[in-house]
Amino acid sequence: MNTEPTKRVWLNGTFDVVHLGHIKLFQYAKEQILFPSIKTNLRVGMDDDIRVQSMKGPNRPINSLSNRISFLKSIRHVDEVVTFGSDDELRAAIREYSPHIMCIGAEYRGCTIIGEEFVQRVIYVEKYDDLSTTKIINGG
Repeated sequence: MNTEPTKRVWLNGTFDVVHLGHIKLFQYAKEQILFPSIKTNLRVGMDDDIRVQSMKGPNRPINSLSNRISFLKSIRHVDEVVTFGSDDELRAAIREYSPHIMCIGAEYRGCTIIGEEFVQRVIYVEKYDDLSTTKIINGG
């Protein structure tokens, strides 16, 4: 049985076209530990394909859910990937994980954050170099 103390960190999104901004976000989230002797476990929640299409439009996602899961699992900062198809499933996944920290984009500051009631601390993270999937898809 592993009794090593672990800091649980959560973040979620669509991660449709993975870019350097996402990698920097995962790296930042993984490093959100309070004490160097405590291991950090980063769980990433990902919207399923139907949810992405309902939020982003009929031409999304660009990459299928199975490809997006494989992409994220190959990133060394990501320990686990879970998927969800509704707000209720997202809330249940966060509640089950009971994270110490949730990292979320700074653009959501002042908004209601699904599952924040199950998190000890929410950290808002600025975009890296103003990168976004939408800008990349639109040639920007």
